[in-house]
Amino acid sequence: MSATFSLKPKKPNHFITTADYSAEQLLDLVHRAIQFKVQAKSGQKGVERPLTGKTMALLFSKRSTRTRVATETAVNYLGGHAMFLGGQDIQLGVNESLLDTSRVVSSMVDGIMARVGAHEEIETLAKESNVPVINALSDKYHPTQILADLMTLHEYYYHKKNGITETYGAHKQHPAETLKGLKVAWVGDANNILQEILVAFPKCGISVSAACPPGYVCDQDVVDMAMADAAQTGATVEFTTSPEQAVKGCDVIVTDTWVSMGQEEEKKKRLVDFSGYQVTMDLAARGGAKEDWIFMHCLPRKPEEVDDEVFYSDRSVVFAEAENRKWTILSIVDALLVRGSI
Repeated sequence: MSATFSLKPKKPNHFITTADYSAEQLLDLVHRAIQFKVQAKSGQKGVERPLTGKTMALLFSKRSTRTRVATETAVNYLGGHAMFLGGQDIQLGVNESLLDTSRVVSSMVDGIMARVGAHEEIETLAKESNVPVINALSDKYHPTQILADLMTLHEYYYHKKNGITETYGAHKQHPAETLKGLKVAWVGDANNILQEILVAFPKCGISVSAACPPGYVCDQDVVDMAMADAAQTGATVEFTTSPEQAVKGCDVIVTDTWVSMGQEEEKKKRLVDFSGYQVTMDLAARGGAKEDWIFMHCLPRKPEEVDDEVFYSDRSVVFAEAENRKWTILSIVDALLVRGSI
């Protein structure tokens, strides 16, 4: 007699990359994140705690500061429990296959936030999981970071446009009204941050000009998506090896680490390859960035990537950008674990 017990749950929605969602969906997530932020900062009472009794597993193969703190506090804000499982607690694909790990862990929790190495790992986790999986970083994409970047840009330009200093007023306008037409210059590595920018910003009407050293290139499928999105929205996408060319006429300059976790042996070569790529006031002036340009970095930052004059200047929004990781992750968790979809 064959077994008949096969209650197969409906496959959940995941958040693996912003490429999977429309500009409207992404900006709605940002808008919801800002509402959460206003709610918390204004001390509003009666905050709903819809995740009471529920657990989110944090499977982190790589170290983290902002992502871990942001996720744990976000889940707690909604009343849930975040269970951190680091590299010493659970080794993805080492003692147990990814397939087995995903099936086992997802049978006991209500959501998974995973920070992995190869992008194939997050795809396998999502394919085999019975609960929503959120990509906290893979070698190809970093979607929660780019949502926080969109939120930071919206807040900054909302306040600038309206000439106000009200700290938490950006919820009064939807980000679809503030971001279109901006130009973002990337100066740095062709890494997961740039790739996520490329699949998110052009579809939101934001132009991207990326300067990377010769030999440092993005995946072709990412480039193709960026070009297609730009053609639909009127944004532009440009690739160059000249930082000066990239920053010409830009509103925002963005960079990131040149030596990511796992690339330490390449450090000496990379520092040579990235000579001239440090973000400075002089670079912005030589390249002809807009007079009121601002600076972003996902952190942690090293001095060779951007000097102190820029990093700690009034142009820098890096610490607001870091805090916004919490609110955008909270928005994603709310969408997937509470409402069931983006």
